[in-house]
Amino acid sequence: MKLEVLVSAVEKDAAALLSKMNIATDAVLVNQCDRYGYETLSVPNGTARCFSMPERGVGLSRNTALLHASGEQVLFSDEDIVLSSDYAEKVMDAYRALPDADLILFNVKVAPARRTYWNRSICRVTWKNYGRYPAYSISAKLSSLRRANVHYSLLFGGGAKYSNGEDSLFLRDCLRAGLTVYAHTACIGEEKERPSTWFNGYTEKFFRDRGVLYHHLYGGLARPLALRFLLVHRKEMCREISIKKAYRIMCEGVREAKGG
Repeated sequence: MKLEVLVSAVEKDAAALLSKMNIATDAVLVNQCDRYGYETLSVPNGTARCFSMPERGVGLSRNTALLHASGEQVLFSDEDIVLSSDYAEKVMDAYRALPDADLILFNVKVAPARRTYWNRSICRVTWKNYGRYPAYSISAKLSSLRRANVHYSLLFGGGAKYSNGEDSLFLRDCLRAGLTVYAHTACIGEEKERPSTWFNGYTEKFFRDRGVLYHHLYGGLARPLALRFLLVHRKEMCREISIKKAYRIMCEGVREAKGG
């Protein structure tokens, strides 16, 4: 089996970033910067193909990496992730143990305030729990993604019109296409904290963008699930904007997504 890391970055020196991330397998690096370019760089156990492009958007970046990918398995990653020294072994071992898996979602250490998940058992990922996982936890069989014709949304994520959620939409589309997704307990790396590329506090834009996302994720259930989301997180998110106003703004986002 051949593993390839697909990296999304912005304004980085390719060689320095590959070293910082501890990449030791084949990789595709898409660097959004002020120019077009291409170079190949050697890494300890493979080659990194590095593409530079001025267009912005993390979804576009990940899709570009997917377009050029050639590994049997791919692992999505970001510029602020440092991979463990044995990440390749852990990923390959997981696919050998779960031969029916099309995607496997791994643990990555993050600051407690940013943690949305931690896999404590190996289990199937379903419609009930797919929305918790960031893109840098996701690995996949490349042939499965191409067979299902699954891509990242260009509407959501850093550099796009709406703030975040491209990873949840990607997993939703994988499940919708009938792909088999597992969560795995192996930890393959650690996030190094940096300023967010999209989060500027619990502003009106945050809630409106979340409403748009909920429409795309949940359709007719968007409004009740928006209310549930606000009730669960009200102490953290509704200090400056009341829960009533936040719900109204999320509903405005739902209407915007519907074109009304």
